Amino acid sequence: MNTLSNSLHITARALLLALLAATTWSPVSSVADAGPTQLPRQVYWGDTHLHSALSTDAFGFGARLGPEQAYRFASGEPVTSSGGLPARLDRPLDFVVLADHAESLGMMPKLYAGDARLLADATARRWHEQMTGSAEQRAAFRKLFSDRETRKAAFNKLQQLATDEVQASIWGETIAIADRFNRPGVFTTLLGFEWSSTPGGSNLHRVVIFRDGSERAGQVLPMSMYDSDNPEQLWAYLQSYEQRTGGRVMAIPHNGNLSNGLMFPAETRYGGGPIDKRYAALRARWEPVVEVTQIKGDGETHPLLSPDDEFADYETWDKGNLQGVPKSADMLPREYARAALKTGLALETRLGINPYRFGLIGSTDSHTTLATADEGNFLGKHSSLEPTPDRWKKSVGAPGKHAILGWQQVASGYAGVWAQNNTREAIWDALQRREVYATTGPRITVRLFGGWQYSDADAEHSDLAAIGYAGGVPMGGVLPARGAAPAPRFLVAASRDPIGARLDRIQVVKGWLDADGSVQEQVFDVAWSGERQPDRRGRLPAVGNSVDLAKAQWRNNIGAAELATVWQDPDFDPARPAFYYVRVLEIPTPRWTAYDATRFGVKMAESVPMVTQERVYTSPIWYTP
Repeated sequence: MNTLSNSLHITARALLLALLAATTWSPVSSVADAGPTQLPRQVYWGDTHLHSALSTDAFGFGARLGPEQAYRFASGEPVTSSGGLPARLDRPLDFVVLADHAESLGMMPKLYAGDARLLADATARRWHEQMTGSAEQRAAFRKLFSDRETRKAAFNKLQQLATDEVQASIWGETIAIADRFNRPGVFTTLLGFEWSSTPGGSNLHRVVIFRDGSERAGQVLPMSMYDSDNPEQLWAYLQSYEQRTGGRVMAIPHNGNLSNGLMFPAETRYGGGPIDKRYAALRARWEPVVEVTQIKGDGETHPLLSPDDEFADYETWDKGNLQGVPKSADMLPREYARAALKTGLALETRLGINPYRFGLIGSTDSHTTLATADEGNFLGKHSSLEPTPDRWKKSVGAPGKHAILGWQQVASGYAGVWAQNNTREAIWDALQRREVYATTGPRITVRLFGGWQYSDADAEHSDLAAIGYAGGVPMGGVLPARGAAPAPRFLVAASRDPIGARLDRIQVVKGWLDADGSVQEQVFDVAWSGERQPDRRGRLPAVGNSVDLAKAQWRNNIGAAELATVWQDPDFDPARPAFYYVRVLEIPTPRWTAYDATRFGVKMAESVPMVTQERVYTSPIWYTP
């Protein structure tokens, strides 16, 4: 299907109005805990959050590559970047979601191409002339996106021009391209978009992903923040979509670290009113996973939230957001995944439902059309920040004390998905049941199972997965009934990226409610490389550092190729709810800034980090008394 029929498509506004008029709200039961019919034997790698020139901000910052180039690049083909650089992944991805912003979706390329429906407007005609004119005219057009107010005005104008008829044609073209590149079993293109709510400059963004192809997803238009900036109205859109089409859909929050305390509320939800059972049920139903690492900072935890965690301060963005809204310390507990997981335990004891029983994934949020998450092949967030000698010191977003500098971009991340096969349905189902994990870039293979009877020998079994599924639940699951077992046991194994660095250690992150109802956390080193032993404080010595900054290289002469163990919680209290997830750390390697410094022969400021310790975060396993 190349275009949408006006008689078939349902606009976001129509969906919302129809829902409010006719839908009976109820806590729709989640299928997240339902296991697969066959054991997932393969981990698939992908990016669920990629932007092309169809996103207005990406186009404004120089992106000129569209969906076709996005899919060609992600599937391993060489392309030329918007800035004229040859670009190719070291290894193709298995799946990708082109999640362009719903707000004025695809309007800039249409305007650039001279779409007659848009040129009837005088402002749009002037922009077209600037976009296609002299260098001086093009520079004048780019200024629209260099200032917050002019950028906002431009977005509003484009939204006025984005009639349902225009948006229907763009959405239809977009999903038709995705269908054309979708090759089940080889390379999967899931249909999706980004709902980009930014109330007062605070990030409440969600990526929406359909399980379905164009025959169902083509019956609706993407919902934008102009329809509503409230997540509860987005959930209404999702529910109405499923009821009307028979399809399936989910939403994935990202960048809670830029939400100014709005992403994971503990008491009052956005728009007013308490966090109640209805809210908890809806959030648990529609948002099974959260994106915790990407270009705009890492969202696992913050050093002020986890002061005893020596690895907590990883790629931290805590200056507010790109629009200059200042950060305050009281916002942090409602911004980071680990804190939200703990909050979920407390809310479940009060409401009977945990709104934050979510899995963890990574993705890029690249606005270059190119899904890169490798330090040595990092092409930047925007096309204006492709590799150049000075990109490390360019300002990103708001100027002044709230500015994020180019070197603070993070070459992250991807989603690892344990699925039965590489198809839209299987990838979506794995996300729904939370059998997924986040990586900052390396393709580390990680298995995590929780149960009550695993033996130490199980970590050495030739078919660890079969033992894991037979004896418990995988990452994303809920522990079965305890019986007479004294404490849960966790079977975990990790293998290095075949072309990456060796592993430093495996850690288990535990969160729980104590007897007073207060949330607690602890990080346990459970397996590590070499002959190191914890000191008297229980802290494991550092693995070492083999990085040669002059050459932006490292040696795999430290660390381990594989680590595996069975770990039992030594402080388990069967009366207290808890969660457990695994963090796997690589040995230190060069950060993308080190590759740039070597590539261009530049010396960066002393404050610029040159070494990173990349990592993986699995989805949790929960215990409920």
